[in-house]
Amino acid sequence: MGRTVLEKIIAAHLTEVSKGSGVRPGDIVDIAIDIRAARDFGGANVVQNLRQQKLNVADPAKTFFTFDCNPTGSDQQYAANQHACRLFAREQGVKVYDIDKGIGTHIVMDERVVRPGSTFVSTDSHANIVGGICAFGQGMGDVDIAAAWARGSVWFKVPKSMRVVLKGMPSPVATPKDVALVMLKHFGANGMLGYAAELSGEYVDTLDLSGRATISSLGTEMAAIIVLMQPSAAILQQFGMKEWTFQPDADAVYDKEVVIDITGLGPMMSRPGKPEDAVPVATLKGKKVDSCFIGSCTNGRIEDLRAAAAVLRGKKIAPGVVLKVVPSTRGVWEAALAEGVLQALFAAGALVGNAGCAGCAAGQIGQNGPKEVTISSGNRNFAGKQGKGEVFLASPATVAACALAGCITTADDIPAVPVVVAAPSAPSAPVAATPCCCGAAAAKPEEKPLVLKGRAWVVGRDNIDTDMIFHNKWLAITDRKEMGPHTFGNLKGWEDFPTKAKAGDIVVVGRNFGCGSSRQQAVDCFLALGVTALVGTSFGAIYERNAINAGLPLLPCAALVTEGPEAHVCTGDELEVDLQHGTIKNLTKNAAVPCDGFNPVQLDIYKRGGLLCGMDW
Repeated sequence: MGRTVLEKIIAAHLTEVSKGSGVRPGDIVDIAIDIRAARDFGGANVVQNLRQQKLNVADPAKTFFTFDCNPTGSDQQYAANQHACRLFAREQGVKVYDIDKGIGTHIVMDERVVRPGSTFVSTDSHANIVGGICAFGQGMGDVDIAAAWARGSVWFKVPKSMRVVLKGMPSPVATPKDVALVMLKHFGANGMLGYAAELSGEYVDTLDLSGRATISSLGTEMAAIIVLMQPSAAILQQFGMKEWTFQPDADAVYDKEVVIDITGLGPMMSRPGKPEDAVPVATLKGKKVDSCFIGSCTNGRIEDLRAAAAVLRGKKIAPGVVLKVVPSTRGVWEAALAEGVLQALFAAGALVGNAGCAGCAAGQIGQNGPKEVTISSGNRNFAGKQGKGEVFLASPATVAACALAGCITTADDIPAVPVVVAAPSAPSAPVAATPCCCGAAAAKPEEKPLVLKGRAWVVGRDNIDTDMIFHNKWLAITDRKEMGPHTFGNLKGWEDFPTKAKAGDIVVVGRNFGCGSSRQQAVDCFLALGVTALVGTSFGAIYERNAINAGLPLLPCAALVTEGPEAHVCTGDELEVDLQHGTIKNLTKNAAVPCDGFNPVQLDIYKRGGLLCGMDW
């Protein structure tokens, strides 16, 4: 039986622990990680974990810090975390891409640190962006990253693979962002959950690194493990490679094969709250706009800034509209300066900030206020993610067009006279800046029960993201004991959960729980409240790892029904969860539901109290 692309990359990186593995979906293997990175978001917690467990960095030459969440160092907690990382880096000989460098996932590609066929982990949930050059990248929580730094490898469950073919060619005015949004529309927020997707088609063959990065980065919003693209001759040349061996075998086994017709596709836009709620821009034309943003790891490269400048050159943004631009890296900033792109942006009235992640991390430019309508080239528009307003997602060209028009439109249909945004009758209350950081140390090992009993809390909604679980304004908290009061603080109707929950409770959730960012706090907040287990239909891939590695029992149960008359469990029911054998008994209703029991790795980590506890490396 042949292998898929990801199976081949994993097989080439097996450590001695897993030598001889067939590398088939569901296998748990130990894989060597070529490049291991931590950001200022999560980096301080990685350091804290290593220090607490008295662990050193296994290979400093393969280990990096990337400070991209708050490149200005303007927040005191961020500044403290960044300097803690610098001090650790000096001790261990680790290289720091400091606040002047930009987004780490782009730096590692631009500087050829990560190359096609290599493996990469980072505290960035969009580390799988390197799938665009056919490398294996994963965003992970700070416990996982600490383990990778200490031993140079991580355990990993080989995912199923799907083949996705883009049929046809889009219209000349469409961009890779528009193609990515139509893929999001097709797959939804969890259509790729647990899958490695291999993307192919005539259009894919034409993509440069920028376009590949755009599409691969949005794989996270489809819940994909990774979206891989075979490198073109131009990509291989860019990385100084003459040969390429990681091609799928003719008899490789794919769990799914999907064809998406993009013939004639035009500009797309995602409506607020859900990246997957993508529609043609034409259906939203005319809606007034307050602010626009161009940047992020999805659309902050020089090609993106050139596209925006081409629309803006010689024109002025509409009165009352604010245009914010954040290049992805220092290299992009310098190229934009040398080419006159920055001059075009400045002349149009744009604000250009330091290279970095911008509003996605709440660390710099890109936030909005209540009732503010923002058009963004970012990758996420979850409620509260970038402020209290509405965020629409679009390509840089469409964002620039909206800035000129003062309303939603496309680059080929900019009105001669812009729509003027009326001033509010009364000023809105200012919103405090929201600092960002991640993680908490794993619990100390104790005797762990394999059968748990507790009161159920049923949170039946699907696609509850980590911003809803633990809002980014609290990300600077590193002490787990302080995290509990903020649990579900951004989930409407559940803000008072911390005052009602008690030790021993079991939280029951729907599909794709914990999608979104890689923040460890979204797990640790439940531990702080004494919640003993999470049971759900399915979980976001990074979230599942974070819970396992923190020693929080987490059981996926595909057959579980959480809503309606057929619901297996209601809030207040008494549950009994057998972690080893995989059963959930509703003692109140005298019913049972089978689920996935702990695999050997998960069981071992749980018994030790967390991945970093009792390490014998």
